[in-house]
This record gives sequence, C-alpha cells and structure tokens, in this order.
Amino acid sequence: MMSERTDERDADWPVRPWIMAAICAAAGLIFDTLVDFSTNVDASPARQAGAIFVAIAAVSFVMTVEQRRWLWSLGFALGWGAVVALVGWCTASYNREGEIFEGPFLSGLFAVLLAAPLFQTVRDEGAWRFPYARLHRHAWTDAVIGAASLGFVGVTFLLAWLIAGLFDLIGIDLIKDLLGESWFGWMLAGFAFGAAVGLLRERDALMTTLQRLVMVVLGVLAPVLGAALLLFLASLPFTGLGGLWDSSLPATGLMLLAAAGAVLLANAVIGNGKDDRVSSRVLRSAALALVLAVLPLAIIAAISIGQRIGQYGWTPERIWGVVAVAVAIVYGAAGWWTVAKGREGFDELLRPLQTRLALGLCGLALFLALPILDFGAISAKSQMDRFAEGRTPAGEFDWRAMAFDFGPEGRRRLARIAQSGTPDQRRLARVALSTRDRYQVEENVRQTDHAATLDARLRIVPEGSVLPAGLRSAIAATRHCRGPCVVALVDERRAVVAGALNKADSIETVLLMRDAKGAWKPDALTRAVAMPPFRPDLSRAPVELRTVERRQMYIEGKPVGEVFE
Repeated sequence: MMSERTDERDADWPVRPWIMAAICAAAGLIFDTLVDFSTNVDASPARQAGAIFVAIAAVSFVMTVEQRRWLWSLGFALGWGAVVALVGWCTASYNREGEIFEGPFLSGLFAVLLAAPLFQTVRDEGAWRFPYARLHRHAWTDAVIGAASLGFVGVTFLLAWLIAGLFDLIGIDLIKDLLGESWFGWMLAGFAFGAAVGLLRERDALMTTLQRLVMVVLGVLAPVLGAALLLFLASLPFTGLGGLWDSSLPATGLMLLAAAGAVLLANAVIGNGKDDRVSSRVLRSAALALVLAVLPLAIIAAISIGQRIGQYGWTPERIWGVVAVAVAIVYGAAGWWTVAKGREGFDELLRPLQTRLALGLCGLALFLALPILDFGAISAKSQMDRFAEGRTPAGEFDWRAMAFDFGPEGRRRLARIAQSGTPDQRRLARVALSTRDRYQVEENVRQTDHAATLDARLRIVPEGSVLPAGLRSAIAATRHCRGPCVVALVDERRAVVAGALNKADSIETVLLMRDAKGAWKPDALTRAVAMPPFRPDLSRAPVELRTVERRQMYIEGKPVGEVFE
C-alpha cells in the first residue's frame, strides 16, 4: 500500500487518530474540571492557568508530533504550555475581573502559532536549520489541518444532536442529557479534534495537495487586491488623507488588514521556491505590486495611529497597534529591499528573509507576552498626565479604563485622585473604584456627575418646591436631564420629568414613581412620548399639569387600543 505521507521518513502510524483522540478527550475533561463551567463563579487565576496549560500542551502536541523525535514534540508542547499558562496567570491576576483574553495572552498564542512550523522544521532537519520550502509547507499544512479539524468538531456536534433528537423521540434522553453537561461537551470536542488531526496528519500528502489548491485560489485573487491597492495609493495625492480620518472605519486597522492580505496573497503566488512559483507574468507582477504596497500602507497606518495618540494619549490597545505597525513597516521595508536588489527575481531574496522575520516575530511576540513591559502603567501615566494638564476634562476622562484596563498602576492612580483631587475628581474616582462591573462604570460616573451638577440644569415646578428624598438621584439617572430639564411634582409619589435626550431632539417625558420602600423609579407602564419637533426653553417656558379628557375603548373596565379622541 502506497504511503500517504509527504515526508518519506515519516512511517505510517495507524493508531495515531486513536491516540490523539484520547489525549484531547482527556485534556477536555481536565480543562472543564479546572474551569468548572457548571457554575457562574469565575475560576481563580491559578485554575485558569492550569486549564490553559492543559489546552495549549495538548493541542501543540497533537499538531506537531511524529514518531520521529516524538520526545522533542513532547518537550515543545509542555514548554509552550507552561509559558502561555504563566502569561495567562499574570494576565488574570493583573486584571480586576480576572480576564485572560487581553493583549499579552493573545500575543502568547500568536507566538505558539508561529513557533509550531518553526519547530516542525527543526525536528525534521534534526538541527537548527530552516529550509524555506519545508517551513512554508508546514505553516500552510498546519493551517489547513487546524481549520479542517475545527470544522470536523462542528460536524460532530451536529451529528450528536441529531442522534440525541432521534432517541429523545422514543423517550431515551441519555444522549441529550450528556450533551447538556459541559464536561461531556469538552470531552467530545477534544475527541473529535484529536481524531481529525490524527487522520489528516496520516494523510498529509493529501493536505499538501489541498494546500496547493488553496494557494492557487488565493493566487488568482492577487491581481484584484494588487490593482485595488495601487489605485488606492495612487489616489491619495489627489484626495489627501483627510477622508481616512473622517471615515467611521478605523484607518489603522484597515491599513494593517490590507497589508496582511497583501503579504498572504503575495506568498500564495511566489510559492515554496523557484520551481513552485506561478509562471503567469500577470500573477508575478501582482505579487510584486503587493509586496511594494505593504510599506506605504504601514506608513499610513503609522500616521493614523500617531494622530490618535496625539489626540487621546496612550492606551494598551494603541501600544499594541504601534507594535503591529512597526512589524508591518519592517516587513514592507524588507520587501522594498528585495525588489531593489532582485528586481523580478525578488522572491529568491524574499523567502529566506521571511524566515528570519518569522523567527524575529516569534521572539517579539513571546517577549511582549511575558510580564516584562507593563502597557497598563505606560497608559495610566499618559492619561494622568493629560488629565493633570487639563487636556482631558473630568467628564471625558476614561474612568473605566483606569479602574479595569490599566492594571494595578491605574487603580493606584485612581486612589490618589480619590484622596487628593478636587471635590469633583474625588467623587468620580471613588465611584470608579467602587463599581464592580466594568460595563457599569461609565453609567455610574455619568450619573454621579449629573447628580452633582443637576441644579444648574433642573427647574422644579411648582417653583420653590423641595424635591423629596431620593428623587434627585432618580432624575439624574434618567437621560432627560443631560441638558436643560424640568420636573413637575404631581403628588408625594409621582413626578414627571421633561427634557431632550439629545440636543437636536424634541423633549420627551418620563414618569417617576416612589415605591413602597421609598425608592423612585421610572413607571414601567409609562412610555416616554416624543412630540413633534418641539424644543422650548425649559428654563422659562410656562409649565403646568392639566387634567385631559379622552375617549378610548374599555372592555371589562380595562383600556383597549389607542386613544381616538
């Protein structure tokens, strides 16, 4: 029987799918045990780190292992599992809510993805060598096998639910109940993923053929993107960059995405080597245009993010953006150098240079993932400097980011404001520090700020009336008093607030009612009614409460339908 392995040195391993399925199924069970998805309680940083170690180690091992030098794969998997688990533990400990999926953790995952084909190449060579054809093949094959295996997991769950539904029809709900258990779901997902990887890896010659087919399809798209980028760049001297900044789309992200697409399609055209690249002159010219387009796109992205930093200061996201822009500039400069040096044969110089760039990028991603540079501290200092200089008013200051996104340094600086800032600043800082839900910080700060300045905007009817206890805070919590507003006291338990939700809108009303416990809340049975375009001066316009007769259908004493008179 003819072998279906790409490398003739890799012997057939018929039991590989079962071994890989068992490893991933066990990893799924351990992962669920550590994270415990059956409760709503967040796992501790240590348990999350353990779960990450299991997941990364298992996936790395099944994706890279061969019978040849299998201990190397085991060491690679355990080593990277430990590194990413450390990163996850630091990230979860760093954030106030124990969140892992932040920049450093994602950078660690990116480093693993880059390291896998590099390791597979070293394992095959048995030495620190990186022949481009082998490295390029491993990178694409891993991507195809990984994507296909994830698709197989989805198909497996669809089939499992179909079988569960069939048995449920005849009163056997065992499979349905098992699918409702998180531990079984993770075991099934792991089993399916591992089995798929094992099956596909044993037939990686077919994957190589599929990879080439994917590259051919992507190569056909190269002239389309190349022509579009050339037209876009050629238009900029006439249109200027102003439209990029005025657009609702993020200019930096779009430029980086276009640069990444250019790199991907250019590589699809130039292939693994001189003998593998396409012969079409149109496609080769498109690859040349794509390589040349990366640098100007990266420079535009640099201008865009530089403008944002100048306007709003540093944040962790903008620091990561600067890193991505720097990588794009380096790659673009390398592309220009290869074109200047090699002309039409630029790809012969570009391939080995890309190998060095991949090694450097993997090292950079690992360095940025480790707790060495504190992007939160850098961002907190930048934002506080702008705040202290008065460039950011208290009402526009990002209290949520300081409390939740900038780590311990951000919270320390908030604590200083809460102790030694102005009265307004102390009040807002305390609210930010005391709020436990990151998505509630802005609303709490806004309400606190509105309540403190409410007297400057609020008019009380009848004139001279005193607001009952708690009503002021309830009014500030509505959106009706962000500008001038008026409150009419109906009786001891009801008050009507009128104001515009936005400056250009008509005024709207909301009825606030006091419940049995004395708390004022919007009446659930009352809707804010928008009038025809009507924006009176609420600070002096006559306001009165009138009794209005109406005609409406009643059935069994209850109103039905709309008022018709």
